[in-house]
Amino acid sequence: QVQLVESGGGLVQAGGSLRLSCATSGSIFSITAMDWYRQAPGKQRELVARIWSGGSTYYADSVKGRFTISRDNAKNTVYLQMNSLKPDDTAVYYCHISTLRYAYWGQGTQVTVSS
Repeated sequence: QVQLVESGGGLVQAGGSLRLSCATSGSIFSITAMDWYRQAPGKQRELVARIWSGGSTYYADSVKGRFTISRDNAKNTVYLQMNSLKPDDTAVYYCHISTLRYAYWGQGTQVTVSS
């Protein structure tokens, strides 16, 4: 049974930083991409950042230059370093992992940025 567990969320003032982690348990094979999504109240879930198996990355325009996605392949763990946080970054952040056959979601971690 594969599980993804996010951690690192919390309350931070605008301009502050947080580092999210997504740890996996169980065996995951043939990972194609590891992502961070977020969902703010009343809004659709959106892709924030992605790192492909080859190492290429994608960032939503709203977080470019402020967020950095990284991974530890040996641990199948993905991170999201978030700097210069803004109140608009307030959301539940979800980890997502795609493989050749399956996709997995974490349960989410709340990030709240106060102004």
